Amino acid sequence: MDTCDVLIAGGGPAGSSCAWSLRRTGLDVVVMDKATFPRDKVCAGWITPQVIEDLAIDIEDYRRTRTFQPITGFRVGLIGEDAAVEVTYDTPVSYGIRRCEFDDYLLRRSNARLLLGRAASTIDRDGGAGWIVNDTIRAKMLVGAGGHFCPVARMMKDATRSSPVIAAQEVEFAIDPRDSNAFAIDEAAPELYFCQDLKGYGWCFRKQGFMNVGFGRIDAHALPKQTMEFVQFLRRTHRILADVEWRWRGHAYLLAGETGRTPVDEGVMLIGDAAGLAYPQSGEGIRPAIESGLMAATTIVRAAGSYTRSHLEPYTADLWRRFGSSRLSRLLSDGVPQGMSIALARTLLESPWFVRHFVIDRWFLHAQQPALVHSS
Repeated sequence: MDTCDVLIAGGGPAGSSCAWSLRRTGLDVVVMDKATFPRDKVCAGWITPQVIEDLAIDIEDYRRTRTFQPITGFRVGLIGEDAAVEVTYDTPVSYGIRRCEFDDYLLRRSNARLLLGRAASTIDRDGGAGWIVNDTIRAKMLVGAGGHFCPVARMMKDATRSSPVIAAQEVEFAIDPRDSNAFAIDEAAPELYFCQDLKGYGWCFRKQGFMNVGFGRIDAHALPKQTMEFVQFLRRTHRILADVEWRWRGHAYLLAGETGRTPVDEGVMLIGDAAGLAYPQSGEGIRPAIESGLMAATTIVRAAGSYTRSHLEPYTADLWRRFGSSRLSRLLSDGVPQGMSIALARTLLESPWFVRHFVIDRWFLHAQQPALVHSS
């Protein structure tokens, strides 16, 4: 039977970031994922400068063979309304990436041993000495990084408590050069359109030769219908081709501060979407995934091989301080009486100052929060 110090179930940004940090300390790390990489992932696909700093990414090396679209503005409005606010910046505030490229890059760079195309089908306690996964590999420490449906999260106590789930649909495709002028969207300025009740939003994002369109909200049952209404809005406003048809892909995740999942137990931790860490204001999950992976790695190293719950519990407090933001910062509709949401949304989303400093800078970019390395 194979052995390792830490087995990470899930090779996305959370798992690969955790593995990268652990390997730099010399620990033997195995990353297991049911998918083979590169693989597609439902996501609008942009990363902030703080993510680049957190992971010490060499921008020039990365962009040499991969999509890396500087973002210097946003267009924000309400679905169904023709007017929108355009916000511009002097320097890039974010960068568009393709998840099939970005996730593969991080995973290969982690220098961990990779078991790809293999799901964590069985997870058993190995007495008091760790874990046995799939009856083939023994690990002292187990990290769940497999997203909303992570098998490690399902195994843990309280992991299935009822929590609000965000559902999203997305499509990403290469733009036919003959249709290049038919998409009235600036590469450097993604477009965001909120639902009238502010319980979800749609996006369209052009990054170099690719287009990404998606829609997400809390009410999963209404998602297909409202996604189509969003697409009709984009067609009517001439943002996309009138006769385009796409094959949508779905995704689900939990918001930070709303999950009932327990992030630690004896010899086990959850990171990223497995712990339910997407930002409640935007649903964005790449940065919380990466930073939770790095925070988990720090806790594991400090535990020095004694992976008791008491030695891992500091990670829970770290998560709350970093991502457990007050409900006051959630979508506006949380504090707006029924019937007033539309009027208030129109007023606020017509204000360039509010859109820039709250919607973009705070809700989507979290520009006020420095990179993890400067936040301790």
